[in-house]
Parts: sequence; structure tokens; C-alpha cells
Amino acid sequence: MRLTDDQKMLQDTARTFIADEGSISKQLRHLRDTGCTDGFGHGLWKQFAELGLTGICIPESAGGMGMGAAEAGLVLEEIGRNLTPSPFLTTAVAAVRALEGSAQAERWFPGIVAGDTVAALAIDEGKRHDPNGITMRAEKAGNGFTLSGAKQFVVHGASADLIIVAARTAGSAGEAAGLTLFAVERDAAGMSIENVVLADSSHAARLTFDKVAVDGDAVIGEVDGGATVLGRALGAGRAGAAAELVGVAAGASAMTLDYLKQRKQFGRLIGEFQALQHRAAHLFGEIEIARAAAQKAAALLDAGDARAELMVSVAKAKAGRVAALAVQEGIQMHGGIGMTDAYDIGLYMKREVVLGELFGSPRYHANRVAELSGY
Repeated sequence: MRLTDDQKMLQDTARTFIADEGSISKQLRHLRDTGCTDGFGHGLWKQFAELGLTGICIPESAGGMGMGAAEAGLVLEEIGRNLTPSPFLTTAVAAVRALEGSAQAERWFPGIVAGDTVAALAIDEGKRHDPNGITMRAEKAGNGFTLSGAKQFVVHGASADLIIVAARTAGSAGEAAGLTLFAVERDAAGMSIENVVLADSSHAARLTFDKVAVDGDAVIGEVDGGATVLGRALGAGRAGAAAELVGVAAGASAMTLDYLKQRKQFGRLIGEFQALQHRAAHLFGEIEIARAAAQKAAALLDAGDARAELMVSVAKAKAGRVAALAVQEGIQMHGGIGMTDAYDIGLYMKREVVLGELFGSPRYHANRVAELSGY
């Protein structure tokens, strides 16, 4: 995709800022080694806000930048390249898309724009991503609802000010109709939170809802019509995750190429061995294909194209597999030291494992591509 002048300016700004302020040493390693319970830095999130990035997908009329998935993807690729811990994907992209056009947008957009608010999506209930398997119930009570059930793999769930919860108000698992999304505040009575550290040192949460009461205004969109809102949020989140995975792959590849130019074996730089050159060239081509798929998916989302849903799954599947290839090649070409904590390449491997599962694994999306294509 050919970038516009504004997009190039955004990319340059994000690349410089994130490489400087969001580097592995300043953020990931520091937060991990100091035992940060959030898994990201609130100070850095405020810096995102100062650059306007937290409001990248929020309309200008609400104080945001009024941009789309394509621009968010440019930022996310740099986040992935530097393994920068940030609520950008869940808050500034997925949650914003869920909230847009609803009364809840007026409540939460100002805080997101200011970098004061973090949002989380509580969707999955089982071991794997499965929006069709939602069984959590929301029962009508007075002018509101009571939520009962459990969610897991809620990224930033223990740190979020806002938790967007998908629950069933009618029907049963597997049915599109009957889902409703609710905006639940972090201190809601009856909600218990278990903070969990994931393989890449990021944090997610297991949430338990014991008749958590919310009023009717907490509904995002329409009662029983949450599938449309959820689909919008997941489309943006999946496209964004694909872009971030491209960044993870690019960052791991760059680190590996640098190592090939420095490490000597048998009196020669290992980058001079043709077999390694072929593998590096193959990886370069795969990353470019994944980047093109991620950018195409974002462009179709922004255009409201009917093919967007299919292309988003293509991008998530491709980017996930390419990121896995990149980190595997990186570990192998580094040799045994690649598995030690002293080298950052292992951190890319851990991030790929977690991000690859978020919003659906490559296998999940490969199957989805087949279904959407009529196979």
C-alpha cells in the first residue's frame, strides 16, 4: 500500500517516539524486572496521549485524530517492532470501535484521549478464542441487568478503568442473536479479578461476575444486538494485532540480520554462508507479504468493504505464521544464546506466542477464511 504524506508523517513520528521511549530496555525489561502489576507504563501511555495517538480512531469532534485502522496499524507495527507494552491495541483501537456511536462513547472517549483511561475486552470464556461460545448471562433486573459468569484472557483486565463485557441476554451459545455488550466499571460490586502474568510478561485477568448489577445505560448499542458491535471491535482488534505481529516479525528479523553480520564461525561471518542468506531472504519476502495483507485488511475496514471480514482473517493468519517463522529463525540463527535472557530475541518469541493467540490464533483464522470463502 502506498502511504499518503500524512501517513508517512505519522509513521515517522511513531517510529522515532516508540524506538526512543518504548524500547525494550526502557519499558519491557524495566517493567518486568521491577514487578510492575500492570504490565505497561502509565507514564508512557500519557506520552502516547500527548502525541494524540490514544485518540487516533476517535472522531475529531470528540477530541481525537479521526483516523482509521490503516493509521492505527502503522503505530502498532512500531509497537510490535519494539515489543512496547501498551494498552494501545485494546483501548485506542478495539474498545474505541466498540464504543463509537453509543452513549458510552461520550462517557469514556475524553479519558482515552487524555491517556487517563484504559479499557479491556472481556469476551472469551474457554481455553481458546471463541466468540461463538459465549455463555455468560445478563438477566433483566429493574431498569438494568445482572451479569453472572466468568471471563478469561482479558488483556489489561486488572488495570482497566472500563471493561467491555459480552454477555448473553437471549438464546444460547453459537447463536449470533441474543448477545449484548456492557460497559462495566472497574470497581463494580460482585466482580472479582485475578491478575495473571503471561509468557511475554504482559498481564491479563480472569474475571468472575457474581450478579454484578449494571443499569440500562451500560448497554453498548442495542440489547440482543451486540453481535454487530462485537464484530466491529474484533475486526479492528484483529487487523491491529496482525499489524503488530508484522512488527514483531520485522523486529526479530532485523535483530537476527544484525547478529549475522557480527557473529564469526570458522573464521567467517555467519552471514556469509549461503544457506543462512537464503533463509533470511525467504523471511524478508514473507514479512512483506504479511505486511501487505495487514495493510489491505485495514484499508478494507476503513472503506467499509464487504470483503474486510475475510481479509482481516487472512491477515491475522498470515501475520501470525510469519511472526512464528521469524522468531524461530531468529532463535536458530542465534544458536543456544538465543534462549538466554541476555539476548532480546527470546523476548520476541514470547510476544509472538501471546499475540498470536489474541483475537484468534492462525489456525482459528485459517479455518475462518475457509468458512467465509465457502469451503
